[in-house]
Amino acid sequence: MDGRKFDELLERFGREGEPLGEDFQETHYLSGAHDLRIQRSDREAKLWLKSGELHDSVREEFEVRCRWEDFPGLSEMMAALGHTVEVKWFRERRRFRWHGVKATLDITRGYGRIVELEELVGPDGREAAVRRLYVLLTELGVQPTSREEFDRRYAEYRERWRELVAEAETELAVI
Repeated sequence: MDGRKFDELLERFGREGEPLGEDFQETHYLSGAHDLRIQRSDREAKLWLKSGELHDSVREEFEVRCRWEDFPGLSEMMAALGHTVEVKWFRERRRFRWHGVKATLDITRGYGRIVELEELVGPDGREAAVRRLYVLLTELGVQPTSREEFDRRYAEYRERWRELVAEAETELAVI
């Protein structure tokens, strides 16, 4: 998404939605058979696991929230269990409640701008929720990105993440 569309959505969510906050996040995707991640934001740390495949439209999530200062311990524990960092992300996130769903706007360094709509539902509500989210994306004038495009972009990022993270860490040190 280009900067103009991002700013348009930021203004619209601010006008029509309820701001839920904003923060800076550092996320580490870890090696292994499962989608296991650790993250620290401006206010907390967490360990979480997502079921299914990366970029599936519906995924079950398990989260354990921790204090911000526990992040180094989480990182050390995952390393002791044999997990290595496969990818790091640095993102500025703005969160809103809009039309009954969680809407997030991200600027992810080295990757780009993303809008995500999310609705938490049980197994019986998945199909209806996905249809509803697609209707809301259409209302926003956002064309959903195909899974193939996400996979391609992720593969490109994964190949260069160390270079991109080094640039982000340098920017953070200057701020």
